[in-house]
Amino acid sequence: MPRLIVICGATATGKSDLAVSVASEIGAEIINADSMQLYKGMDIGTAKIAFAERQGIPHHLLDVVEVKDDVTVAWYQELARSTISQIHARGSDVVVVGGTGLYIKAILDDLNFPDTDPKIRQEITDEAEKLGGDAMHERLAKLDPAAGLAIPKENVRRVIRALEVIAITGQPFTANLPRKDSTKYPEAQQFGLVMERNSLNERIDLRVEKMWQLGLVDEVEELINNGLLEGRTAQAALGYAQIIRMKHGECTEIEAKEETSRATRQYARRQETWFSKDQRITWLAPNSNSERRDKLLHAILKS
Repeated sequence: MPRLIVICGATATGKSDLAVSVASEIGAEIINADSMQLYKGMDIGTAKIAFAERQGIPHHLLDVVEVKDDVTVAWYQELARSTISQIHARGSDVVVVGGTGLYIKAILDDLNFPDTDPKIRQEITDEAEKLGGDAMHERLAKLDPAAGLAIPKENVRRVIRALEVIAITGQPFTANLPRKDSTKYPEAQQFGLVMERNSLNERIDLRVEKMWQLGLVDEVEELINNGLLEGRTAQAALGYAQIIRMKHGECTEIEAKEETSRATRQYARRQETWFSKDQRITWLAPNSNSERRDKLLHAILKS
């Protein structure tokens, strides 16, 4: 049977490079599980792996959505599972790589997604416009701490959706996260990348600095011309949201860069907490990429 391998962890831990290295060894194809790398043109700010760095390995679910469009976890679940089935039908292994924990869980586990209620959605949206995104995220974190970890406060649309589900069902948004018997792919192997906090913070700061040098501000300007401000999800991405605020005169460029680093470090901590709760993940120490690859391949091949 073709295999399903997941490489997850916090941002800036080296997931994409490791995925390519592993996939090249076992002849696998790669599926993206980063919610912002789905968007066309969002390359620098999402650290999307460049085409030349993919080593000829097919990468799926990159650049599949326009920045003016919003997507749902249910939409991603259906598309990702369909892609896995197609790859497996060709006899190839699949490596899923990304740091969006809810997307990975949606692939692996039987999550239920209640229908929307337009009246409730509008009421919560109106409230968010009055109180602001931070206040709504604080409410979500109190009602459902796990959802507060999974959903960045900058992504107000998803915060509103989570609060809507809570209002409709009377249960936490994450109430239907997996039981032990609800896994769709029991054979899947999950590997997480971990890094010492200070080292990770330094990598994040260096990454943000490099993004600015590569032209993130120009990328955001181009995306604004392509409809970035028409959708809610893409414009909430880390770095993009801060530069949009800068463009609106709400902060200086230095402040936008500093806020991007700070928000990314916070997001990395939430990712670590989210993934640490999944006992199915085998954690790989912060060794070199080749050492991680060898340990991961050994675990795959002996199973």
